[in-house]
Amino acid sequence: MTDDDGQSAPLRAPMATYRALEKAKETLLAGGLVAMPTETVYGLAADATNDQAVARIFEAKGRPQFNPLIVHVTGAEMAKRYAKFSPLAERLAAEFWPGPLTLVLPRLPDANVSLLVSAGLDTLALRAPDSFIAQKLIEAVDRPLAAPSANASGTISPTSAAHVRQSLGEKVDFIIDGGACSVGVESTILKIEGDDAVLLRPGGLSRETIEAFIGRKLRSAKAGDKPQAPGMLASHYAPRARLRLNAGAPQPGEAFLGFGATAAAGPYALNLSEAGDLREAAANLFAYLRRLDDLCTEHELEGIAAAPVPQEGLGEAINDRLNRAAAPQT
Repeated sequence: MTDDDGQSAPLRAPMATYRALEKAKETLLAGGLVAMPTETVYGLAADATNDQAVARIFEAKGRPQFNPLIVHVTGAEMAKRYAKFSPLAERLAAEFWPGPLTLVLPRLPDANVSLLVSAGLDTLALRAPDSFIAQKLIEAVDRPLAAPSANASGTISPTSAAHVRQSLGEKVDFIIDGGACSVGVESTILKIEGDDAVLLRPGGLSRETIEAFIGRKLRSAKAGDKPQAPGMLASHYAPRARLRLNAGAPQPGEAFLGFGATAAAGPYALNLSEAGDLREAAANLFAYLRRLDDLCTEHELEGIAAAPVPQEGLGEAINDRLNRAAAPQT
């Protein structure tokens, strides 16, 4: 089901938005699944206090239950009902919430959040989305919303309502069409351990921005057996077609994902940003991967070649997604 009696156009009129939010609220409170837009990607939302609703997320996505979920809240005041904030966590939330930053914090013993969300960990991953629709929906439900990306597990993340329908179809009870996501890659995830911050996943808030704010370098998580947060599996965000990285040009039978001056002409080529703008490239990444993946299927191409992207700013998040998309699938 879509936002406005089956219509797929993004919500624009206040009345249409109100009707969609009311329907979404009813769906969530009844234990259903709602695809909601955020500034990063579309999330598959469920009432995080409802065990059965959270279990439906894992079922709909085909997601392994050892992979924890992000819980969406309106802000720090709401988040403090569920997790313990250190002074550093307080500062980060005050500076970057709402926005594309997830904080992994110690879970409070009396937190009324499904244990499935934490995947057996004693922490919670919390985020306040910078999206009018997401914020209003959380306010209306007055409960935290567990919301991983609204796509089949391991596949390309959705940045439009159409992507959600393509990936999950009838497994979603209701889709709010809020148009294209402005950031286009998932949130940055930091694990806060007292006065220390560990980067678990690069994302829509750059490492450099965080380091400038806290006044020191971030440590990066080491590879482990069990994910501490979403998006840490070696193979993730994967198209159906083979993906070849750091390519200067496509080979015969390949589509091409360009960046800046590294581009290719023809019907099977897209450029993340002709100007070499990393923000534009991040916003286009998942949508362009999907389009090229579809072209590979339609025209029996052998795979997708991707141009190199600088490992700085949002380029770190883009390269993280491309590396996981190109990893062997297990």
